[in-house]
Amino acid sequence: MRDLKPILLVEDNPRDLELTLAALDKCQLANDVVVARDGEEALALLTRRDPESGQPAWLPAVVLLDLKLPKVDGLEVLERVKSDPDTRHVPIVMLTASREETDLLRSYRHGVNAFVVKPVNFKDFFQAIRDLGVFWAIVNEPPVGCARRPQPAGAPMESETGKGA
Repeated sequence: MRDLKPILLVEDNPRDLELTLAALDKCQLANDVVVARDGEEALALLTRRDPESGQPAWLPAVVLLDLKLPKVDGLEVLERVKSDPDTRHVPIVMLTASREETDLLRSYRHGVNAFVVKPVNFKDFFQAIRDLGVFWAIVNEPPVGCARRPQPAGAPMESETGKGA
């Protein structure tokens, strides 16, 4: 049986967050969903290193990333993740309300794997999220090393607690 990789959802809008989580839950994915509410929190999760190996401590199967975020915007998160050789292989889906062509072009220029405009209609939004969840969490085969769960900031790494990595 293949390891289930968690999904990182980066969303600051409480309504969109609730709808996205409900849609992912409705399609009965067994994958955990880890939520970051701003770009800074997302980067903290994605760039944290194991103190012994220096490798990323945790990488998700996919990042569902909002474009307009507080602290650090989605484009900067995308650029930083895709410019790091240890994280550039992590699939990132820009999930945004923006229909601006400049946002689309800049996202692809920085290496986004998909750009999805959030549908306004509830039913369409729900279906889009379900389709994304099924594809990226089940159909897509993520790279090796994306299975470990994130540790809370300041918590010891598994290797620091004596548990296997």
